[in-house]
Amino acid sequence: MMSNIVSNTVSTPETDSSSNPTSRPNADHRKNPIAIVTGANSGMGLATTIELARKGYHVIMACRSEQRGQEALQEALRQSGSATIELMLCDLGSLDSIRQFAHSFNERYDTLDVLMNNAGVVMVKRKETSDGFEQSIGINHLGHFLLTLLLIPPLRRAQQGRIVNVSSGAYKAGKIHFEDPHLHKRYNPIKSYAQSKLANVLFTRILARKVADSRITVNCLHPGAVGTSIGVDRNTGFGTRIMAFVGKLPFFLTPEEGAKTAIYLATSPEVAGVTGKYFYQQKEQKLQAHATDDAVAERFWTWSEQQVGLGPSEQL
Repeated sequence: MMSNIVSNTVSTPETDSSSNPTSRPNADHRKNPIAIVTGANSGMGLATTIELARKGYHVIMACRSEQRGQEALQEALRQSGSATIELMLCDLGSLDSIRQFAHSFNERYDTLDVLMNNAGVVMVKRKETSDGFEQSIGINHLGHFLLTLLLIPPLRRAQQGRIVNVSSGAYKAGKIHFEDPHLHKRYNPIKSYAQSKLANVLFTRILARKVADSRITVNCLHPGAVGTSIGVDRNTGFGTRIMAFVGKLPFFLTPEEGAKTAIYLATSPEVAGVTGKYFYQQKEQKLQAHATDDAVAERFWTWSEQQVGLGPSEQL
């Protein structure tokens, strides 16, 4: 468990935050719309952070590692030219950490304008989160599921809260394995990842219905083939060289290119009233039939609530 979920380090290393009011998280955030980006320390998450900051958002980088988060924070500050970026620690593989993060955010901020559920993993070998979830379904879906529901109140209070879930075209190969959702038997990374990306789509569709009485919109997207660190082991760094090579292949998008649709869904007035949809290259896409099965989606929602231990007051 993290002892200090909030890292109060918006200033650059050369700046004393106690003497610089723009470096304190609460300084001018009321003048800026507020965005949370998960997995913000690299790849699309970092690119999204930088672009949202350039657009005037107060961006909270939700990162698991303080060291990598701090390094990314300094890079985001440098590239964006903004002082309204901060780091808060959140491990999406830990329900306790997610609850700490949401509690801390809700204590400090009244509203949330954008929740960018960007973080994702691909596990070559089967591993479990601290709560015993298979990591792909645990981090890619269940972690974001709990985080999102705990942040619905500030999203409701925003002028127009937007939830953006980064899914993948891999959902097309996905199936929810209700008989063995944590894949204890016959595990393989494609099966695991595809299930988690289908989960993102089902979550988007049902959540959009459940908040239809509010101004909140919920959409998901396929970013394209992006050269990022998604295939790198969270603990050992295995896969770093492979992903560095992949990222240089001409048919792979840069993180900045991959983030365009996410930024579009988070900020564009063109989609202000659009909800429950799936996008690719800033255009709505028709979902395959298995991703529009309401019975499966509702059953999966109930299962997800049970897995993360939602209390009656936290349910929608």
